[in-house]
Amino acid sequence: MRNRWLILPQPDPDKAQKLAKELEFPMEITGLLLKRGVSTFEEARTFFKPSLDHLHDPFLLKDMNIAVERIEKAINNNEKILIYGDYDVDGTTSVAMMYLFINSFYKHIDYYIPDRYEEGYGISYQGIDFASSNGFSLIIALDCGIKEKDKISYAKDKNIDFIVCDHHLPDEALPEAVAILDPQRPDCSYPYKFLSGCGVGFKLIQALSTKKHIPSNDIYPYLDLVAISIAADIVPITGENRILAAFGLQQLLENPRVGLKVFLPKETREAFSINNIVFGIAPKINAAGRISHASNAVKLLITTNDIEARKIYTQINELNNERRELDANITSEAIQEIIKTGQTSTYSTIVFNRNWHKGVIGIVASRLIEEYYRPTLVFTEGKNKDLVASARSVTGFDIYKTLEQTSEYLEQFGGHMYAAGLSIKKENFLPFKEKFESVVKETIKESQRTPTIEIDEEISLSIINKRFFKLISYFAPFGPANLRPVFLARNVHFGGDYRLMGKDRSHLKIIVFQDSIKNSFEAIAFKMGHLLPKFEKYPFDMVFTLYENYWQGKTFYQLQIKDVKFYKD
Repeated sequence: MRNRWLILPQPDPDKAQKLAKELEFPMEITGLLLKRGVSTFEEARTFFKPSLDHLHDPFLLKDMNIAVERIEKAINNNEKILIYGDYDVDGTTSVAMMYLFINSFYKHIDYYIPDRYEEGYGISYQGIDFASSNGFSLIIALDCGIKEKDKISYAKDKNIDFIVCDHHLPDEALPEAVAILDPQRPDCSYPYKFLSGCGVGFKLIQALSTKKHIPSNDIYPYLDLVAISIAADIVPITGENRILAAFGLQQLLENPRVGLKVFLPKETREAFSINNIVFGIAPKINAAGRISHASNAVKLLITTNDIEARKIYTQINELNNERRELDANITSEAIQEIIKTGQTSTYSTIVFNRNWHKGVIGIVASRLIEEYYRPTLVFTEGKNKDLVASARSVTGFDIYKTLEQTSEYLEQFGGHMYAAGLSIKKENFLPFKEKFESVVKETIKESQRTPTIEIDEEISLSIINKRFFKLISYFAPFGPANLRPVFLARNVHFGGDYRLMGKDRSHLKIIVFQDSIKNSFEAIAFKMGHLLPKFEKYPFDMVFTLYENYWQGKTFYQLQIKDVKFYKD
């Protein structure tokens, strides 16, 4: 599938030149800074050197004073406090963090994670019944609760108070919780709106530590958990999140908690990044809830025993291997279903098999988008014989709005622009499938039917040197809204040396140059081994990113090719 290349709008060259003089940086670097809203020397200093001193006052969150007072009251009255969180990475890291913090000075505390299959997402009646029957009078809900009006009212009838720490968009009417901490509340003036659920929980910890005169240095070690939540929940790496992520990564590398150390490579870890969490740590933590029960993830994150940590990690790793096998098998079956049902050229993909595992259908939907690049729904059978699905979308297309337009066939649905979940009666599957395809066909833009690579700048390879690599590295941590810069170089040539890599020799390492072989670079081209004859024969335009790699104490500078267009294709 050919990608569409889109060169992003360029900043004012006069502003880029002015900032370049002030910073003594190349204009190509200051152009990247301007795109990130950095336009002065002081803003650049703050951007390149994030500081914990720049974290916002937690009491700017609406209801924070109320939340702190209710927790202090619970502690003074020896009430039992239950920490409640969702079964995904953001939820389990939130629960582990809050439990560890409060448990460090108060012992009448426990935690609860709902079962993905028996209880579903968010707060459950079973969880409230557990709290009631075990004498808990205060529940601190993390990464969930903002839309749980009925369940929080149910808890109130049982004399259980709720403090909600959430980051999702609320409905017009809020639940009857004692306190609701959510920067997305319309009546909340908190300066930064995009915290993860664990990030909101950390602000509560900040506020509690202030009231209890606990030094800030005693709570910063929890930032390793916050960084994992930020990476896994795909929130913007901007503003306060960028500070939390940067120092969380530092904590993770320099002094990780026992339950996280098992995830980290034993060798040098200078190149460890948000991507390592997204593709390495997060799927394993998530596997606990997808295949078994997410409470195992919390047990791992709170343990201080190396042997126990290794034992739980081994179990979770086995679950992740099982998840990967399920993912691969179901994806293969789904592709066959697409071919069988004549969906190879449709505007959407909708597949169903009653035996597919509910815990991986979201991952399979994402895999199918990689294959066919269109809005995708993967259905399986739920426990009550209704069909349940995970929906995933392509860049720029709002799948949630599409579901709204087909809601007459749905029992339940929820989510956002790019990801959603839904349930449907079995007899409504075919009419829903037909209506969904029709709505997508009518509303999707032609540009949204082709994967797009957004390019920051067109540059000459001659400007790239060690300093340029180092300056790019200072833009990290990379993630949504602060992606690793993508460059375009034209009329590039193959330098003669190459190496095919990977078990199936599908990856290619080559030498590339533009004007002179003397100024050449090593480049990695994943899944482009089959293009070697063209690389050897034709000049090409190249879209790429820059990486610093580390091996045995040495730093290696490398280009990573994302796409190529040959001059004689």
